[in-house]
Amino acid sequence: MPSTPVSPTFDVILKNGIVVNQDGEGQRDVGIRNGRIVGIGSFHASQAGELIDCTGLHVLPGVMDTQVHFREPGLDHKEDLESGSRAAAMGGVTAVFEMPNTNPLTTTEATLADKVARGHHRMHCDFAFWVGGTRENVKDIPELERLPGAAGIKVFMGSSTGDLLVEDDKGVRDILSTTRRRAAFHSEDEFRLRERLGERIENDPRSHPVWRDEIAALQCTQRLVRIAREVGAKIHILHLSTAEEVDFLIDHKDVASIEVTPHHLTLTAEAYERLGTLVQMNPPVREARHAERLWWALQQGILDIFGSDHAPHLLEEKQKPYPSSPSGMTGVQTLVPIMLDHVNAGRLSLARFVDMTSAGPARLFQTARKGRIAVGYDADFTIVDMKRKETIRNEWIASKCGWTPYDGKEVTGWPVGTIVRGQKVMWEKELATPSRGEAVTFLDGLPRA
Repeated sequence: MPSTPVSPTFDVILKNGIVVNQDGEGQRDVGIRNGRIVGIGSFHASQAGELIDCTGLHVLPGVMDTQVHFREPGLDHKEDLESGSRAAAMGGVTAVFEMPNTNPLTTTEATLADKVARGHHRMHCDFAFWVGGTRENVKDIPELERLPGAAGIKVFMGSSTGDLLVEDDKGVRDILSTTRRRAAFHSEDEFRLRERLGERIENDPRSHPVWRDEIAALQCTQRLVRIAREVGAKIHILHLSTAEEVDFLIDHKDVASIEVTPHHLTLTAEAYERLGTLVQMNPPVREARHAERLWWALQQGILDIFGSDHAPHLLEEKQKPYPSSPSGMTGVQTLVPIMLDHVNAGRLSLARFVDMTSAGPARLFQTARKGRIAVGYDADFTIVDMKRKETIRNEWIASKCGWTPYDGKEVTGWPVGTIVRGQKVMWEKELATPSRGEAVTFLDGLPRA
C-alpha cells in the first residue's frame, strides 16, 4: 500500500544564510509557516514547499524605515503609496511609517482610515501612518494615536512641505500633555527661521544651511525637551543634523530618542557645489563638522535609529531656482545600500546597523512581532550580499520622481531580497509577488476586532 506523502513542515525555508540577530550571527536556516517564523536551526530542503537559497548572503531582520513621505493623497504626481512602497521593497525595506503632510492632512480618524484602506494589499511592504498633531485635534489625540495603523503623533515645529505647523510652546505643551505614546518632532525653531529669511540668497542653495542654521535646530530641541520634562512625555527627535544638538541631548536620553538620516551622515555642504538644490533638505545638509559629530554619536550609542526622510519631488520641481525649489529628496530605496557601504568601510558594525533599522524601531515604537528573527515573529527579512559592489543609478530608482542624489555612487553591500511576512516581495532587483502590504500592529495600539 503506497505511503501517504508527509506535508512539508514549513511553507518556506531560508537555507544556508548567515543570520544576524540579537544573539549574534551565524549560519542557520529559518523556517516559515503562515507568514511567521516557526523554526531557526538546520532543516532539510524536503521539509518545505519552497526553498530560498541564501548561501553567501546575510539574513537580517526586516528593515523598518520610520520616516517616509509617500505624498498620497493630494500630491500623487510626486509619489503614491504603491510607487513609494515599491521603492522601499526594491531597497530591502519591509515596513515604513508614512508622514501626515498630505492633502488632506492625516489628522482625523477618517483620514487615517482612508490611508490604511489605500495601502492595504496595494503597498508592497507593511506600513503605518503618523497622525499630525495640531491645535485643532488635541482633544482627540489619546484616541487617534492608538487607532489601527497609527504610528503615533507627529508635530512640525518648523515649517516644511505641507500645512502642519505648531511652532509655539503652548501648542506643543497641549499636544504633549495628551500623548501617551512616543511623539515625533521636526525640531527647527520657526520663529528664528522667520527672522532669518533674509539670509536666503537667490539662486544659491548654499545659503540654505545659513538660513536654517544650527541655532534654529538647537533652540527648538532645547524648548522641546523642556516641555517634555514639564509634562512627562516621551519624544522622538527626527533627522538630527547638528553637533550642538548631539552634545545637548546626551543629558536627555531619558525623555528623547533620536533618529539620524543617511544623508546627514553621508553628504556635507560641499555637495551643494555639485548637486545644487538636489540636496536641499529640511533640516539642511551641513558642514562636515556636524556629520563628524553625528558619526561620533552613532558610535557612542547615543543615536537610536536610522530613518530616510524619503521626501520626493519631480526633477523639474527640484531644479527651480533657490529658494523656489522644494526641500526633499528620495531615500527609502538607498538607505540599506548607503549604510551597508558605511558598514564595509568600518564606520559601524553590521550588528549596529541591525539595531538601528529593526530592533531599535521595534523598541521605540513598540511594534508587535517585528524587529527580530525569532519564533512567533513576522517572517520579515532583508537579505543582503555584503561583498557585492554596485553603482547606484537613477535608472534603478523606483520612486515616481526617478532620481537620487547618489546617482553614480559605487557602494559595497547590496539588498538582494525583501521578504514580508514570508512572501518574497523583491529578489535581485525584480518584484517577485503582487503587493500584499498590511498595517503594522503596535503593542500599545487599540486591539483589532
